[in-house]
Amino acid sequence: MTVFTPLAELPELSALSGKQITAVVGLAPRQCESGKRQGQARIEHGRPGVRRVLFNAARIAIRYNPAMWAVYERLREKNGRPGKVALTAVMRRILVILNAMARSLTPRSGAEAAA
Repeated sequence: MTVFTPLAELPELSALSGKQITAVVGLAPRQCESGKRQGQARIEHGRPGVRRVLFNAARIAIRYNPAMWAVYERLREKNGRPGKVALTAVMRRILVILNAMARSLTPRSGAEAAA
């Protein structure tokens, strides 16, 4: 399951804020600039095993979760972002949701809990 890797490789999961946990995993964009050179922001460093699992989870989420699909499509169609950038945003959102769930110790919320 997708949740086991972040739980095993992120002992900080529930102790950090959303921005901090994405930086630990390596999903926070880092600017590549020096002097007059303006480069694209990249994601790097962090925990590659967690990033790999989140990448696959994001691909499944945009296919089967309407809320994640809406985020992905909004970034691609309305904002003109490339597909990988939009997918990275979905990865960040999944990680932040997982962090919040670990903090509040609730397995699910809303309609999913009733089903």
